[in-house]
Amino acid sequence: MASNMDREMILADFQACTGIENIDEAITLLEQNNWDLVAAINGVIPQENGILQSEYGGETGQGPAYGPVSHSAASASAPSSSAFRPVVPTRQIVERQPRMLDFRVEYRDRNVDVVLEDSCTVGEIKQILENELQIPVSKMLLKGWKTGDVEDSTVLKTLHLPKNNSLYVLTPDLPPPSSSHAGALQESLNQNFMLIVTHREVQREYSLNFSGSSTIQEVKRNVYDLTSIPVRHQLWEGWPPSATDDSMCLVAAGLTYPCHQLTVGRRSSPTQAREESEEQCTDVHMVSDSDGDDFEDAPEFGVDDGEMFGIASSALRKSPMMPENAENEGDALLQFTAEFSSRYGDCHPVYFIGSLEAAFQEAFYGKARDRKLLAIYLHHDESVLTNVFCSQMLCAESIVSYLSQNFITWAWDMTKEANRARFLTMCTRHFGSVVAQTIRTQKTDQFPLFLIIMGKRSSNEVLNVIQGNTTVDELMMRLMAAVEIFMAQQQEDIKDEDEREARENMKREQDEAYRLSLEADRAKREAHEREVAEQSRLEQMRKEQEEEREAIRLSLEQSLPPEPKEESTEPVSKLRIRTPSGEFLERRFLASSQLRVVFDFVASKGFPWDEFKLLSTFPRRDVTQLDPNKSLLEVKLFPQETLFLEAKE
Repeated sequence: MASNMDREMILADFQACTGIENIDEAITLLEQNNWDLVAAINGVIPQENGILQSEYGGETGQGPAYGPVSHSAASASAPSSSAFRPVVPTRQIVERQPRMLDFRVEYRDRNVDVVLEDSCTVGEIKQILENELQIPVSKMLLKGWKTGDVEDSTVLKTLHLPKNNSLYVLTPDLPPPSSSHAGALQESLNQNFMLIVTHREVQREYSLNFSGSSTIQEVKRNVYDLTSIPVRHQLWEGWPPSATDDSMCLVAAGLTYPCHQLTVGRRSSPTQAREESEEQCTDVHMVSDSDGDDFEDAPEFGVDDGEMFGIASSALRKSPMMPENAENEGDALLQFTAEFSSRYGDCHPVYFIGSLEAAFQEAFYGKARDRKLLAIYLHHDESVLTNVFCSQMLCAESIVSYLSQNFITWAWDMTKEANRARFLTMCTRHFGSVVAQTIRTQKTDQFPLFLIIMGKRSSNEVLNVIQGNTTVDELMMRLMAAVEIFMAQQQEDIKDEDEREARENMKREQDEAYRLSLEADRAKREAHEREVAEQSRLEQMRKEQEEEREAIRLSLEQSLPPEPKEESTEPVSKLRIRTPSGEFLERRFLASSQLRVVFDFVASKGFPWDEFKLLSTFPRRDVTQLDPNKSLLEVKLFPQETLFLEAKE
């Protein structure tokens, strides 16, 4: 068993030879071959004239063995007809020489080319850039790595980089230059691009937001998470001609801002690639960069076995409807739909893309009015009835239209034993062992099968199992009979659902009325409490005002000069004041006293002069408008006068 250090070396050598950049995919292939480097390489890059010989474990197959020869010797011994057969010297793989990596680093309006061994670190690149750009390493952010941000201590070899790389430098802590171009570039890096990516096989759109500093590689990895199409198998349309490198940032790729349309699909299999090559297809799509792809497809350009015997190659090459041991049912159904269309044309049932559980959810678990029957089509390539059933019956316009209106159609390929066993397991789980045993006992020539499933309250019922030896009319009649049974059940379900909804609506209305009643009671109670609180507040204010007025009155009363006696030697003015209630106030004042003293006297009796005015009769005048600092003698309130109080408006 290889140690961790040996495995890292084997992984790096495997990626360097095959060009597989996805680490998870590379590790999976190595584990399948028990970390035998040469066996894993032969699995990805098959040799035309034999299998490589490994020092790890001897021969791995028939054919001439290749020892640790030099490149020149390998070139001399290779036949000229095998232009695509790489010779991989085993000892050179084990005793790996350092790779030279080329970096083009963009900073504002400058480009710096850096060449380093893959044993160097990211920090050494920054030190070179510090000398070239005159920017301190501490102020420098080096971006554009396919694996995201990396530390300065990261060794380049651990990043599994291609030979040519594009990076860019950001300096957010440094002031921007006066150049408008550099400012525009920095601003563009901070802008967000909306990429509308259409998944071609399922006709589904994804709206993805990326910053201008994101790379094309990051976009492709995000699309891999959404579509499960590995980066190296992605086939793109819509990238600008300038987008030649996956390490380019979006702002440098020439995308339309702020929104750009792209289309992605799965690359054709090698068989399809041969057919397209024979048809001289000239469509050009942008394919994800992978140095190993050239070697992967190299043997496919050799002589086909069918052509050796004079047989048309297209007759021998028939891709399977589904991959064997398909892990993802959605991906398997995508391949099934594509292959079905290529064999029998575009007029065919619309197959549900997803797991069988998801098809159940779509067909059975919506509202009763929206439910449909589930039709499961079981395909078998080795049955003599398959081609006739698919081309003449399943693709008939009447059948396609009827299935589209009344059924959710799901499909599975029973040709491979692993896929057959997987479906029987699903069948046992969802329909029971009886149905699974019925399908298990079907002979190959009885395929294809069409299962009609109806969802019930507690289980799923198989209404009909239609075999391939039927006619269009019989198939239509059996489909219509199933729909008739389903519609009768659906009417009962609709009635039950309507009654249940009516009960729930009534309960909701009652709950709402009760809630509104509680809210009204609470609002009434709160209003009463507010009214009581307001009255209490007003009463308190009134009390405080009365206390304040009483205090002022007492203060004024105490500040009044004493009333002069009638026999006083000084001139005395006798005033008689009539209140609004009809009572009279009488008092003597010194004629030399100020008019203010009279006002204070009236206020001390509860009639403040800012609320009441003091009027004389003959002549009628408002005494409160006179100067309060003048004496009674000066205002002619001497020797006696009758006045009356009147509230101000």
